[in-house]
Amino acid sequence: MVKHGLKCLIVAGLAAGFAAAAQAEDADIGRLEFQSSCASCHGADARGKGPVSDQLRVSPPDLTLLAKNNNGVFPTDALYETIDGMKSVPAHGTREMPIWGERFNPIVNLPHYVDPSYWTKAGPEQSPEVVVRKRILAVIDYLGRIQQK
Repeated sequence: MVKHGLKCLIVAGLAAGFAAAAQAEDADIGRLEFQSSCASCHGADARGKGPVSDQLRVSPPDLTLLAKNNNGVFPTDALYETIDGMKSVPAHGTREMPIWGERFNPIVNLPHYVDPSYWTKAGPEQSPEVVVRKRILAVIDYLGRIQQK
């Protein structure tokens, strides 16, 4: 009887572990960040045809071609600087327009949702700068995974 109970506990534990792993795979933070912050201009598929792309002065680029257009090298640093606002991009407007380095800050009262789990990722200091970096890096990771060969 004890052996049967132990086997049931092991099976239940394994099932819970596999379910948690599957759920973790479903929660693609980078994809979610991209969809909520970038897709309106760059499109849900990141190919530059978002719902507001026709209203922009400069058409958004196909973000699935970043590596291909850079001699096969994914431009991580340039992309980070562009998203953060350190690098000026004509299509993103002047500096009066909010830059993502500021918009991704969870303590700024802005009209977009910030997943509370970012605070746990921020470490013991709960630094907003760490949260901003993690959100930007999540988007960059996602874009790196969807590059065309």
